[in-house]
Amino acid sequence: MSEIRFDGRVAIVTGAGTGLGRSHAMGLAARGAKLVINDLGVSADGVGRSSEAAEAVADEIRELGGEAIAHGADVANEEDVADMVAKTMEKWGRIDIAVNNAGILRDKSFAKMTMDDFRKVVDVHLIGSACVTHACWPIFREQEYGRVVLTASSSGLYGNFGQANYGAAKAAMIGLMNVLHIEGVKKDIRVNTLAPTAMTRMTEELLPPEAKDLLAPETISSGLMYLVSEDAPSRVILGAGAGCFAQARIYETEGITLLPGDNTPEAVAAAFAQVQDPTGQKGLADAFSQTRKYAEKAAKAQGLPLKWTD
Repeated sequence: MSEIRFDGRVAIVTGAGTGLGRSHAMGLAARGAKLVINDLGVSADGVGRSSEAAEAVADEIRELGGEAIAHGADVANEEDVADMVAKTMEKWGRIDIAVNNAGILRDKSFAKMTMDDFRKVVDVHLIGSACVTHACWPIFREQEYGRVVLTASSSGLYGNFGQANYGAAKAAMIGLMNVLHIEGVKKDIRVNTLAPTAMTRMTEELLPPEAKDLLAPETISSGLMYLVSEDAPSRVILGAGAGCFAQARIYETEGITLLPGDNTPEAVAAAFAQVQDPTGQKGLADAFSQTRKYAEKAAKAQGLPLKWTD
């Protein structure tokens, strides 16, 4: 297989001042990409503001012979993001890659969490990812080329105590990816989701010290670089950590069909083992695929003709 390179490509990486974002940015720069290092410079819980971390990473890339600029946009602020995108276009005239990595944590059990803490986390992760991608989207469409990565988490895919806000925001990335994949496919805009597990400032208090080297951010960034390469897949949820990579998928079981006279909650309860039976389960291409599946199954069960207009 030929070497994956990013020569001539311009990438925006959010939250790139430290940890995983920095690792992504350094990896892309080492393979020829021009980088926009975005970092608001806040603490792990989103407090404060400083450009030092972003400037330091941009300086490091330039010292190594690469091209980089720093920008301290708040990813959830449309005016900040518009300025970042405008300055990128002024500098290089194109944007090819958007890596949405910025995030914060405000962990508490749901009973103790304030709605302000819930909204802030969702704002940074979900609205921030949407803002950056939305600002880049017209450029991608005009170029007929774009690569987007959204950052999810096992907390969103599988749940984690004390992270209702973070888990909800991270699970939302899957829905955003699914729609953007469908809307972008004709313009060669490929959209994927990375679900990483790494030792960063956001997780260091949760993991034992001996896990530090195993779960270094650098063990993940090779997967990220594939997801934004020219030959990248699209609509993939890539789990990554400690050099391990796996695809997470959403399936729907074959399920059951209840006739109108039998469609009661008791009937659903009685057949629930069959509802959950994984035999024959499959992924669905889009929301209408589920609608079509159910309508076809119901029509067949009732002996009714059904013709689609498409």
